[in-house]
Amino acid sequence: MSGPDAQTKMQFLFALRSKGVTDARVLNAMEEIDRGPFVRGIFADRAYEDMPLPIACGQTISQPSVVGIMTQALQVSPRDKVLEVGTGSGYQAAILSKLARRVYTVERHARLVREAQEIFQALQLVNITTMIADGSFGLPDQAPFDRIIVTAAAEDPPGPLLAQLKIGGIMVVPVGQSDAVQTLIRVRRSESGFDYDEIRPVRFVPLLEGLGKDG
Repeated sequence: MSGPDAQTKMQFLFALRSKGVTDARVLNAMEEIDRGPFVRGIFADRAYEDMPLPIACGQTISQPSVVGIMTQALQVSPRDKVLEVGTGSGYQAAILSKLARRVYTVERHARLVREAQEIFQALQLVNITTMIADGSFGLPDQAPFDRIIVTAAAEDPPGPLLAQLKIGGIMVVPVGQSDAVQTLIRVRRSESGFDYDEIRPVRFVPLLEGLGKDG
């Protein structure tokens, strides 16, 4: 599939900047990773609009500006090992793969994992490991992580994920009741505990325990 034309890409990047995505590394990664392949079916022609879109298994691909804001808040460095909870379309993990040394991404829906892996292989993104797992428990075998990003809303930052964050690490997670507007929170782990700051209001699907029943 061919990517967007120059004008579409320019408008896409302008929309990101106008919403507060100003980090040059993040913008470069989002320019490099074409959102098109991650949006399938009847919504494919809207891939370059700054809006969330439905994907399989009742999930959504977040609007690009929110992906950008979350990625920027994560402050990923080239040496970082990152955990993403909620692979979804794979778009967020693909962007992280351009910024981090290694990305582990977990998803409870097997179909989404299969589809994301196909795109990662096609794009030759070899530093992403995708797993079918209950993301609310993180990945203890691979912990600790320099950065953790959660793409579903929890009522509170999940304890198992906080425990898997390195000292000096950062986690970005939407927090709040699933039927209301949530708040995007950045958590920094220090020697003495956790510091929290609020970034902006957001809306995400709820973080659910267990695996999806889609085979």
